[in-house]
Amino acid sequence: MLDLKPILRGDLVVLRPVRDDDEGALYAVASDPEIWAQHPHRNRHEVAVFREFFESALASGGAFVVHDAKDDRVIGSTRFAHYDPVRRQVEIGWTFLARSHWGGRYNGEMKALLLDHAFGAVDRVVFLVGEHNVRSRRAVERIGAVCVTERDPQDPLHVVYEMTATRWRSMDRRPR
Repeated sequence: MLDLKPILRGDLVVLRPVRDDDEGALYAVASDPEIWAQHPHRNRHEVAVFREFFESALASGGAFVVHDAKDDRVIGSTRFAHYDPVRRQVEIGWTFLARSHWGGRYNGEMKALLLDHAFGAVDRVVFLVGEHNVRSRRAVERIGAVCVTERDPQDPLHVVYEMTATRWRSMDRRPR
């Protein structure tokens, strides 16, 4: 069984389950329109739209607040979703990071922590990425995820990437 609410610690980031009182700190990061510029939902920086996003994070049962491990500053969010214990699969997504933490290292460590944790209970992790979100597509490709469909039939604004436990365990993940 996958624990959807662990605390995950790395050298750069700490992920902890989202709480009701995190909305203000997360919105302070998410209010930057540039974060959402390539996203299918470009208006997530708007207060009402972000509030819906935040409520869905709480309801998901698998959302995290991402902190910078150096200074404990809130720098973003991510989540597990659609966990299917029968198919041994989970989705990782809804990720955003402050622009000050773009460039791969923080996102890479965050995804590695999530994948290491997930592969203790599942065999496959999927990522739904906005079709035109070049930054996010490159980010999941950098961690080794493979595009398995150019369009999600349930959500045509997204493409589907996957990482299998076998692939993840076979990869050389030393920092470059």
